[in-house]
Amino acid sequence: MTLRELLTRSLWLAPLGLSLVFVGGVLTWVRANEAEEQELQRQTLISDALSTEAQLRDRIDEEQAHLRQLAAGLAGQMPSAAALAAHPEVNAGLRRLWLAVTWLDSRSNRVLAEVPAESEANRYEDGLSLHLTARVAPDGVLVVRYAPALLLKRGVPWWLARKYDVQLIDSADQVIASTTESPLRAALGEKPSYRVALTGPLRASPLTQATLTDAALELTVRDPAVNGVRPMAWVLVAGFLPLIAVASWLLRRQMRQVQRAEVAGRTEAAWRRAMEDSALVALRARDFDGRLLYVNRTFCDMVGLPAEQLVGMLPPMPYWPPDALAEVAERNRRNLAGHAPREGYEAHWRHASGRMVDVMVFESPLVDAGGRQIGWMGSIIDITERKRLEDRERRQVETLAHNARLTMLGEVASTLAHELNQPLTAIASYGAGITNSLAKLGVQDELVLGALQRLGQQAAHAGRIVARIREFLTRREPRHEPCDLHEVVTAAIELLKRDCQRRGVTLDVSLAPGVPAMLADAVLIEQVVINLVRNAADALQARPAGNGGRRIAVSSRVVGDFVRVDVQDNGPGLQGRRVEQLCAAFYSTKADGMGMGLAICRSIIEAHQGVLDASEAANGGALFSFSLPLSPQTQTETIHG
Repeated sequence: MTLRELLTRSLWLAPLGLSLVFVGGVLTWVRANEAEEQELQRQTLISDALSTEAQLRDRIDEEQAHLRQLAAGLAGQMPSAAALAAHPEVNAGLRRLWLAVTWLDSRSNRVLAEVPAESEANRYEDGLSLHLTARVAPDGVLVVRYAPALLLKRGVPWWLARKYDVQLIDSADQVIASTTESPLRAALGEKPSYRVALTGPLRASPLTQATLTDAALELTVRDPAVNGVRPMAWVLVAGFLPLIAVASWLLRRQMRQVQRAEVAGRTEAAWRRAMEDSALVALRARDFDGRLLYVNRTFCDMVGLPAEQLVGMLPPMPYWPPDALAEVAERNRRNLAGHAPREGYEAHWRHASGRMVDVMVFESPLVDAGGRQIGWMGSIIDITERKRLEDRERRQVETLAHNARLTMLGEVASTLAHELNQPLTAIASYGAGITNSLAKLGVQDELVLGALQRLGQQAAHAGRIVARIREFLTRREPRHEPCDLHEVVTAAIELLKRDCQRRGVTLDVSLAPGVPAMLADAVLIEQVVINLVRNAADALQARPAGNGGRRIAVSSRVVGDFVRVDVQDNGPGLQGRRVEQLCAAFYSTKADGMGMGLAICRSIIEAHQGVLDASEAANGGALFSFSLPLSPQTQTETIHG
């Protein structure tokens, strides 16, 4: 058995050990607290004793001062009891503390006059009295007698007399005076007491010198603090320890049951985890707020994130596509409200690497052991490969259909070319015949002759266009011949100028100078320019003519090893459509369109090793452009030119 296992099995003893330590600490604290209280009580006792001794001494000093004032007032008078009784200091002293005032002859100690305070003297008649003396000029001595008990009664504060027994003790340890009625020692026993030696006037009387030579003031605490641990504390400790022992035994029993349950739970959890992680279906558990409570390994592999990062996360989730957060959040809200389709739904997720994953999600209620629904359990299947196969199959079907349509279109184009060649030839022949007839008749009208000449040229040009398109659709390579690209673009613009003017469209042509001749099929490139400009003019029909006008800008420039031609309009733009969608065969944005114009244009440009592109214009509208490569000879001429 390892040390760790031994400590784990002995963990139930920890409460008992801690309880014993706690009990020991409490007892130690109680004893320390009692010792601290006793020391504080002793310090207070010493302070009160010194304070009481000082107060008594101050009281005697005060009485001595009154006696000196009395002696000064009687100086020069004849000693008599009437003189003493009439003096206010005598009356005040008798009311305060004095028992009697005696006027003696300083030489013979003979009593010359005496004023007894009989009422007070009788009270302390059996007690010991103390004396104060003062000289009276010229040969007298005043002696004041007072009782120590009365001095303690009137000189000790009432709150101190309630707290302590105050006594005067002589050298024989006999009580001279006390604040209590008992003449016995109040300090007998174990009550804390403190004794202070008396100094000053309390021992100055020659009549009491022998008796009070070693007199002292003693304070005894009336209600001292109880020593030792209180019985109630022992009772509590005695009852606490057995209860802790029983509780520790019960805890040991409970811990064994918990350990057995933990072993069974870990075993079951390990089996369940192994089955869940080995499943090919991704699993996730969520509460009603959408917080992830559980994910298995397949789910983590599907989204490329660890379980530690996913568990506890609230929407939006990191595997949601950033470009569709609002849509996914709304669907997630409906699903959490219980409106998820029972047959499941498809979703697009984003893997942590950035690739998109197509999944099929099935939601079902998540129920706890008490039968209450606490959330939703989702089963997710990766259908990315299935979707890819379906898309490939669909593309193959579309390709076959496209090839079939192209084949049919080629046959139609061949038929049309064959059928159109004869009318075009006839038009050219009739035009030549009319020209010859007018020449024989001597007609020199240049306008008519020019129109007939252009009629013949356009008929010949139409024949060439039909022939080139037929050749192109029958998979023949374009005729790469030296041609001036700007002439081709200009010719196409000239053909469309009248139609654009009729539609209210302004054509802005800006061609870069110095572009050399290049190898290309001029007829096909001209058809590309015509198609792009005509499409731009069609798109501008939806724009009001007065709001900035309808404008088409045709420009060209040399970009590296390519010549780029841009056709830009200020129409509604592409509206989110991409060039792949626009150039798809038989796709058209016009109600009467066949959807072949841009597809043929893209095929023509790619046959010239070029690129056709489409994007939104910077100032609104659409920008279509195509780039054609310069031949090596043309590139050299451009560089040196």
